[in-house]
Amino acid sequence: MILKQLLSKIEYQLIQGNLDEEVAGIAYDSRKVVKQGMFVCINGVAVNGHNFIPQAIAKGAKIIVISEDVDLIEGITYIKVEDDRKALALLSAEFFGHPSRQLTVVGITGTKGKTTTSLMIKSVLEDAGKIVGIIGTNGTFINGEYEETQNTTPISYELQRIMKKMVDAHCEYCVMEVSSQALKQERVEGIDFDYGIFTNLSPDHIGPNEHADFAEYMSCKKKLFTMCRIGLFNKDDEHYEDMIDGATCKQFTFSLNEDSDLKAEEVSLYREGHQMGINVKTTGLVNDTFKVNIPGSVNAYNALVAIMIAHFGDINMNDVKRALATVQILGRGQIMDVSPDYTVIIDYAHNGVSFDSIISTVKAYKPRRVICVYGCGGRRSVVRRHECGETAAKHHVFSILTMDNPRGERVYDICNDIISAIAPYGGLYTVIPDRREAIFYALDHARKGDAILLLGKGHETYQIGEDNITRHFSETEVLNEYKVMHHL
Repeated sequence: MILKQLLSKIEYQLIQGNLDEEVAGIAYDSRKVVKQGMFVCINGVAVNGHNFIPQAIAKGAKIIVISEDVDLIEGITYIKVEDDRKALALLSAEFFGHPSRQLTVVGITGTKGKTTTSLMIKSVLEDAGKIVGIIGTNGTFINGEYEETQNTTPISYELQRIMKKMVDAHCEYCVMEVSSQALKQERVEGIDFDYGIFTNLSPDHIGPNEHADFAEYMSCKKKLFTMCRIGLFNKDDEHYEDMIDGATCKQFTFSLNEDSDLKAEEVSLYREGHQMGINVKTTGLVNDTFKVNIPGSVNAYNALVAIMIAHFGDINMNDVKRALATVQILGRGQIMDVSPDYTVIIDYAHNGVSFDSIISTVKAYKPRRVICVYGCGGRRSVVRRHECGETAAKHHVFSILTMDNPRGERVYDICNDIISAIAPYGGLYTVIPDRREAIFYALDHARKGDAILLLGKGHETYQIGEDNITRHFSETEVLNEYKVMHHL
């Protein structure tokens, strides 16, 4: 692509060189520069890209995009911009041919529920025959092909590259989690969002290198609703009025408690054999009843969003019903088919708040007993270990303490930290360091009506051991192995 065309959507100064240069590629990491390529200097939190210009030129860069003054080298074209991150986003969108314009892009923002909501939407759309790409906490999925990502919402160049890959794979929809950091750092600039979804808001990601305070956190979240065509808002959230303030999109609401465009008029729990889920009766845009194969009334919010996206996409509600009745969210309240006598759930819960949420959700179904298999990550806050143990003890569950990702710490040391919080409440526990053995122990001792929660690993397929070495480990595979061994 010719440089002049690449720069057509941004404000810039030509400091030195030629706008008729051909650009072979764009890089924000000097190690990834290609010959005759462009290097965009990002002044980041830990690293300033301007310090790596010599390395980029040595790799073959002919065009350097800067946001601060640098020493000029003859034969190199220098473009100066005011906002380096925004420039990278707009340059990347132009370079890849604005792939978001060829997709129906659904962006989800909020403190909790982004992953579950995105995967539920994906399930509904795919069940209706749509080809869907997804970007989020669990990585990127395109036609079943997985790609790991460093952030919930990757840097702008990677986003545009991934979306171009989706277009090439004939995807019709891109469903993506949009983090507050991504909005703050202009990662989603240049993306044409068809839908923006607000799930909920509570204090999070506030501190050094993140957000200065809650007001800034909320302000960043709100940006999505100046970038999308249609906004879907949770009317039950206490910050709903704040979130719609300044929104430029067409607005629709969903709720369990308030009059809204789509309301869950009735939500009830059901338990059938090993399954736990909810029944939802909706009124408004869609008047129907839906069975949702995920435990907890809070998932009615996620179902409402999926139903709304399907409604606006003219998808048959029978397809939506079928999808929701069988939906499984990888590592988020994921019910596993092990035995009809008891329920086994894999969940990513790894702190006190998420422990309380999943245990409370399951206890609402009145299981005979709740058994929790968990550990805590090494090289992380000891407070988190205390919170997990205390929460489990307060809920009177039986804790089977085991390995999570010890990252060089001794599993017994981590477990002892958890026990110090369980003991004052008289909580029951045992310690089985090997996680596979711990899971087998829970299943061997399960009784009819029990609920077994495997907490902390969720969608992960690895363990970082006491020796700090990463090894493959999948709870799904462990459960399948158990079923084969016991002819279940």
